[in-house]
Amino acid sequence: MLKNRFTLRNRGLAAVAATALALGSLAAAGCGDDDDEATNGATAEGGSASLSGTVVVDGSSTVAPLGEAAAEFFQNENSGVRVTVGTSGTGGGFEKFCRGEIDIAEASRPIAEDEIAACGDAGITFEQIGVANDGIAVAVNVDNDWASCLTVDQLNSIWDRDSEVSNWNEVDPSFPDESLSLYGPGTDSGTFDYFTDAINGEEGNIRTDYNNIGEDDNAAITGVSGSRGGMAFIPLSFVEENSDAVKAIGVDGGEGCVEPRTETVSDGSYSPLGRQLFIYPSGSALERPEVQAFVEYFINESDTIADAALFVPLTEEQKTAALDQVAALTQ
Repeated sequence: MLKNRFTLRNRGLAAVAATALALGSLAAAGCGDDDDEATNGATAEGGSASLSGTVVVDGSSTVAPLGEAAAEFFQNENSGVRVTVGTSGTGGGFEKFCRGEIDIAEASRPIAEDEIAACGDAGITFEQIGVANDGIAVAVNVDNDWASCLTVDQLNSIWDRDSEVSNWNEVDPSFPDESLSLYGPGTDSGTFDYFTDAINGEEGNIRTDYNNIGEDDNAAITGVSGSRGGMAFIPLSFVEENSDAVKAIGVDGGEGCVEPRTETVSDGSYSPLGRQLFIYPSGSALERPEVQAFVEYFINESDTIADAALFVPLTEEQKTAALDQVAALTQ
């Protein structure tokens, strides 16, 4: 049975909301002197805030649950601020961002050179800020009892644009005579860009006859769960949410088979399909106190937010780097 990612995550949000509020109140209490409080629009009473305005976020469907969790927790403490989170894909988010239509782009891959150029032409400054870690899972049907691990070369033989592989026994002669049914996101997805680059050696290098799910990763769960020979590349969190319908197999990036788990994503051993997830606030947006406060909250409470959204939290080194990047933009 397909589980709804947002329902699951919203249960997590409700379960940890009180914790987030308490942490945020403690953080506010230690923020500094009265001048700092005035700058950030915070009131001294009860840990509440007098910030107001709207923060517009858009981009990756993978990162969206993190943004939604951060928005819910932040708005619980700052009722005068409205944070909206859209899901037009990493590429679509950067297009809007570089046109100045949104305050923050969410991305499941680093910004590309042409996107940097577009932002530069529009005079938009930005910083890449990590908010969580994630792995791209190779998901198969739960009844697949033959493929527990695939090498990068085997994955490439399946997904490369020139691939004519259509049966599992063409991947490995020991595998059964079972037709492959392939599912993956479309070209606006950062997951698409990252996977094709890591597995096929070039962003956008992919066979054209796979089932394109666009930005709807749940469609991949439906497809793979309904086909014994199904395979998809999707964020690990979707597999974890739907472990009764699909399962993730290990990947051998040259150092032996590694299963995608919190530990292997965090320590970097799940290679080459482990990755960091990002937000990109614009310099002009960060001049508004509500945007600056939201971004700082996103990083300071990143552990709670990642846990609620079922992602792998930042390491301490990553969190320090993220806060330094925010500070550089707000000086």
